[in-house]
Amino acid sequence: MTQEKPPFWREILESVILAVVLAAVIRLWLFEPFYIPSPSMQPTLYPRDRIIVNKLSYRLHPPKRGDVVVFKFPLDPQRDFIKRIIGLEEETVEIRQGYVYINGRRLEEPYLSYEPVPNYGPVKVPRGYLFVMGDNRNNSEDSRFWGCLNKKYLVGKAFFIYWPPHRIGLIR
Repeated sequence: MTQEKPPFWREILESVILAVVLAAVIRLWLFEPFYIPSPSMQPTLYPRDRIIVNKLSYRLHPPKRGDVVVFKFPLDPQRDFIKRIIGLEEETVEIRQGYVYINGRRLEEPYLSYEPVPNYGPVKVPRGYLFVMGDNRNNSEDSRFWGCLNKKYLVGKAFFIYWPPHRIGLIR
């Protein structure tokens, strides 16, 4: 007994449905592209950069200082923001003479181009929260202005620039 081959149109339709389901699963739970609209993360990210965010990373391990993260803006969760994690829960964050101090120790930030920013803090980061800042400190709306970020708003870790072509690479 021989099995009859399904019609060509049915094979195409099944392939398209499978591709759409896989794309939806990948975008909802694994990786999502984002567009950078502002200069708040310069010199790490520039306006019009396009990046990929790993949405699975914080389900496998806790956020780390220095990670560049996309999150729902706490004052308007319809908007996505991108910043760098500076302070972890139960740490004290302070800015003195343009430098960030964590629990009294100066934080080394090789990703910054130094421009003095106003003094800030000290602020203790509550349990379950993070302190986030843009790399372009003088042009960033971040935890200094709206408070610490509840971890429940994290979308994922930004890890790759895929556009424009001359900037393709990992985000550090």
